[in-house]
Amino acid sequence: MLVAEDEFIIGCDLCHTVEEAGYIVEGPFEDLSSTMLAFQKNKPDIAILDVQLEDGIVYPLAEQMIAENVPVIFHSGEMTPAEVARRFPSALALAKPCPPAEVIDSIQRATHHG
Repeated sequence: MLVAEDEFIIGCDLCHTVEEAGYIVEGPFEDLSSTMLAFQKNKPDIAILDVQLEDGIVYPLAEQMIAENVPVIFHSGEMTPAEVARRFPSALALAKPCPPAEVIDSIQRATHHG
């Protein structure tokens, strides 16, 4: 599981929530370059991506992940889930702030999706 989130506190919360559910987490990564490196080094089973990272929009990386069959969950304060769904029909999207139970539910839906 890879987590990319440029707000450190939110990123830590996300990682903690996911770890408590029994997943092994890499992150939180605050920018595209470190997220990209982590992805290339060790392809995750699933990724939770903030749409806007410190050095840009995450969409090109998300497209690459989806192309390699990595389920993506977008986590955004800027984009609505509907806007994300229009661009990435196969991805799940959560609006910030997201309750932990909803995060876990999305992960379970994403992993059983394929």
